[in-house]
Amino acid sequence: MLKIAVPNKGSLADSAAAMLRAAGYRQRTDSKELTLVDEAHQVEFYYLRPRDIAVYVGQGHLDVGITGADMLLDSGANAEPVLKLGFGGSRFRLAAPAGCEYSVADLAGKRIATSYPGLLGRWLAERGIEAKLVKLDGAVESAIRLGVADIVADVVDTGTTLKRAGLEMFGDAICTSEAILIRRSDAETPDGLDGLRTRLESVLVAHNYLMMDYNVAQENLSATTALASGVNGPTISHLAQDGWLAVRVLVPKKDVHLLMDRLFDAGARGILLTELNAVRL
Repeated sequence: MLKIAVPNKGSLADSAAAMLRAAGYRQRTDSKELTLVDEAHQVEFYYLRPRDIAVYVGQGHLDVGITGADMLLDSGANAEPVLKLGFGGSRFRLAAPAGCEYSVADLAGKRIATSYPGLLGRWLAERGIEAKLVKLDGAVESAIRLGVADIVADVVDTGTTLKRAGLEMFGDAICTSEAILIRRSDAETPDGLDGLRTRLESVLVAHNYLMMDYNVAQENLSATTALASGVNGPTISHLAQDGWLAVRVLVPKKDVHLLMDRLFDAGARGILLTELNAVRL
């Protein structure tokens, strides 16, 4: 039975559970449940702190897990990415009081507060910068105001929290992150991993594509299919009205409304879009 670690709370938890449900797996209905067995698919889920997942997987106690790329890097665990999951995007950035105009060269000798000392420590060492790391479990943005640190390094999405604390980001992002599926490095592929990966990939494709249906006159068919040719070509069938065809085609979700405009101008009518749960190509 494949043992899978899933975030039990935090920004990754809900999206991870939703993706697993879309892939056909059972998920817990009570947030207090620590484990769940899905007998039909021969998998067992363990709900753990996202920061701990890489450690459990890296030491071989669990087969695979879902965590953030930043947390994997910070842990230093013997684990590696298997698949990017397309949610939980963030950046790891440096910030200082607004108006200070710091640069990376100014980090030497400074006190830097962070919840990611492993990740930040390696980044500093690669650049030959010596600084004092102040490890905090949260609310890093308050460290400067409370006199604990001179600079902070934290995971941000929009940066709004840092701005509200009177801080300003500087330098390039230390790393970018998103949710990933991980496995133990230098180990045999666990039974069931290929099936899990295939199912998750089908959900990822569904998130990025839509099913489009439209009607078009025979003389305009070439123009519309040139705009949206699909993966292996569109499905075309005859309508009851002579000279008209029904077309079904898989299209990218990005800029789909621009595509609809172009198809309409090319003669497509009755254009419909349908959300997808899973797609295997």
